[in-house]
Amino acid sequence: MNTPGLLKCAGAVVALAIVSACGSALRQAQDDMTIAPSAATLNATYVGRTLFVNGRPVTAARLNPLPRYAELVPDKSKSKNYEYIINYYGTYASIFSYPKSTAMIGQITGAGGQGCTNVLYGYGKKIIWNAGRTNDLISEYKVPDKLIKTLSLDYTYTSSCAMNTSGDIAVGILLGNSYSAGGQVVIFKNASGSGTVYNTPLDEEFFDGYDNQGNLFADGFTGGRSSGFALVELPKGSSKFVTIKTSNSPGFPGSVQWDGTYLTVFDQYTSETYQYTVSGTTATLKNTVQYTGASDCAQTWIVKGLLYCGDAGNDGGEVFNYPAGGSPTAVLTGNFDTPLGVTAAKK
Repeated sequence: MNTPGLLKCAGAVVALAIVSACGSALRQAQDDMTIAPSAATLNATYVGRTLFVNGRPVTAARLNPLPRYAELVPDKSKSKNYEYIINYYGTYASIFSYPKSTAMIGQITGAGGQGCTNVLYGYGKKIIWNAGRTNDLISEYKVPDKLIKTLSLDYTYTSSCAMNTSGDIAVGILLGNSYSAGGQVVIFKNASGSGTVYNTPLDEEFFDGYDNQGNLFADGFTGGRSSGFALVELPKGSSKFVTIKTSNSPGFPGSVQWDGTYLTVFDQYTSETYQYTVSGTTATLKNTVQYTGASDCAQTWIVKGLLYCGDAGNDGGEVFNYPAGGSPTAVLTGNFDTPLGVTAAKK
């Protein structure tokens, strides 16, 4: 290769088109680590408003899936903070240690989909979870990259995951088996056992998150795949989800996360974070944080002062100031294959 550790692919990619990735061998990365190969072909199409990639429904709104490659830099820092950009289902998670560097320092082979950890926001404590290593499993990893255990679900297409402060984990279902209606949430008490299934008013569940009171919120589509956004809540101690009316009209479901003050919902269409206060079954918009330079943050993760974006549209990852918003303060460089998730944790 003319440029060691770097593979450049040429050609424009348009959403809804069949995308052929460039084929070439990457040299062995530093520190005896190698970069995972990209999928050879990605087929993107829509059913209603739901994007399917290679026949599998995804939680991204749009994508421009031209794989990007960069040299894998060994982690020689003493940083204990790690960020994870999680790619297409069953591929890999790209590991970073920002702000020490914007370069990829490692990977978790076999990971994919969305991520979460054992805090409501900020850096998790020693572990992360990944919904999407395989369709019917959610997997726990010890930071930075050791697989600890998996929990199984009786559903084909998982979407999201969230943890409360008690250690319960909630896994969202995008679609059921054989593309049947989804929208369920499976909650594993103490992140163990077989899980309890909760039906929601959603036909498709995209993202979920707990608030500081232990209430679980989720967003997605309801009324059919061509219908609109909906936000739902499972109040703490309840067995039934209720619909939450928002004072604005989000365009496309995005990450649901507590930020220390507000319940936030990201809008993938507008690249905005909506900050809400919730009373009863009404969410009142208090502030809107706008971002520029992102194409489609399929999942976002908030830490103190920052928001991380797993950008399916740009096929990469960005770092933004939060709640200031605006342009990225950093662009993460590494190997990406249709990013769908992002989370962060420390040793």
